[in-house]
Formats: sequence, structure tokens, C-alpha cells
Amino acid sequence: MNESFPFVSMGLSLNVCAWGDPAAPPLVLLHGVRDHARSWDRIAQSFAGRYRVLAPDLRGHGDSEWAKGGFYPTEGYVFDLAQLVETLGLQRFDLIGHSLGGNVGLRFAALFPQKVRRIVAIEGLSHSPKMVAEASAKPVETRLHEWIARQREIAAKPPRRYASLAQATARLAAQHPRLDPELAAHLTRHGVRENGDGTLSFKFDPALRAFPPAELPAQDAWRLWSLVACPALLVYGAQSWASNPAQDGRARNFRDARVATLEDAGHWAHHDARDAFLTQTQRFLMEP
Repeated sequence: MNESFPFVSMGLSLNVCAWGDPAAPPLVLLHGVRDHARSWDRIAQSFAGRYRVLAPDLRGHGDSEWAKGGFYPTEGYVFDLAQLVETLGLQRFDLIGHSLGGNVGLRFAALFPQKVRRIVAIEGLSHSPKMVAEASAKPVETRLHEWIARQREIAAKPPRRYASLAQATARLAAQHPRLDPELAAHLTRHGVRENGDGTLSFKFDPALRAFPPAELPAQDAWRLWSLVACPALLVYGAQSWASNPAQDGRARNFRDARVATLEDAGHWAHHDARDAFLTQTQRFLMEP
């Protein structure tokens, strides 16, 4: 990483990590939920020779401030990205987003099609049609009751504390068993902060463990995807729990989208099969 700097969005101070020549074409990287900007280090270094790489810590993550009240609708992240683009005066850029970051990037590209030249969304279409149907089967009042109960449960517990970096790394590795040990240690080292008693806690807001109780209706999401004017590369891991949009029909909502499936990769496909991901992504971004 060359540097980091803050910007302000909706009264929150948000952190941005940057690599490469400030005069180079911009490439924005958006991480997923409960992750952080330094998760992109290895990938950013692969692009820094050609791009000015910018990776914000999303609100509630990394070294960015938490949202008051612990409420994180996706629209807030979209606004933050729009604010970053406005603050830096970015005219046109490429974008790569993972999971939540891919979802945010696609919505931004739909709203501001003149800004995004090409977009790569790694498992970034949010819930599959099957998951949407399962959630919709619950009455809205049930979903809201469950969300309130979950938020109260989270608020009643202090953030998890770890006695050592090794213990925190073991926790992360257990959650993401496909990560190689070196990367798991790197993600943990940059993803924790020290408490007053010398223990460590992950930096993300614990409220992020509960997803918002309501999202855009599927028809509205499809409408937004149809407004994405630039070419889109939708990357999926062959071993992921996520549904492949080429098979479930969601890719048909885009004007110009192709799906790339990475073998022996899960939800964190860009980490699990990094070389294959970089090869396909660099080829895609190099196209005119």
C-alpha cells in the first residue's frame, strides 16, 4: 500500500487505501461484508503498475467509522461510493467488487453509467432466486421481529476478544478454510485492533452480523442490472454456496455480461483461485 487517507460521507470518516501512480487510470476495489480494504493487498499490487488503485474500508469495516445505531442498508454503501467518486473527482474508472462490494458496485454502475468503464463482480448479485423465495415465504413482520431479536442479542454481547493474533487467525481460518495460512494471517493482522486489556477484536461493527431485514425487491434489482451500460464480468467459485447466475437466469438481466467460473474456489473466489482470477480479470479489463 502506498498510502491511506480519509474522506467524509454522511458525517462518517471513511478510510481509503491507495496504490500506484496518482496520475494513472483509477481502479476501485470494494470488499465484502465483515472484511476490509487490506484484503485486496495482493490483488492491488498486481494492478498498481497500470492503475491508481483505490480501496475504501466500507462504513462499519476496517479503519472506517461505524454507522450510529448499527444500521447498514446497502443504499448507504452506494452513497459512500458516490461520495468518494465526487470527492476525488473521478471521471471514469474500472471497478472490482466482492460479494457486498460487487452488489454495491453494480448499483452504482446502474445509477451512474457514465462513470464505470468496466465492472467485475465476484459473487456480487446478492441472494439467489432460491434464497429470495425462501425469505419471501416469511411474512415481513416475522422478518422484522427476527431482525430486532438478533440485533438485541448482538448488542447484549461484548465484541469477541482474542488473547493473541494466532487465536484470532485461527478463528478466521476456521470460517474460511480455503485461505492459505499466510493470507489468513495477513487478513487477521490488518483486520483486528487492540483492546484496552491487551486482547484483540476484529474491527468490523458486530451489528454487521445481522443483515438488514428488508432489501430491494428482486424486480428492482433486475431493473438496476439492466441499466448497467458497461461490460460486466460476473465471477463465481465452482465450490461456492452461491448460485451461478448463468444457470439461475440472473445474468440475462444485464445488457452485456459474461460469467466466469473458477474451479476449486468458494465464495472468496479471488483468494481461492487468485492466479486464475487475475488472468481472467486482467484480460477483461484490457479489452477496449
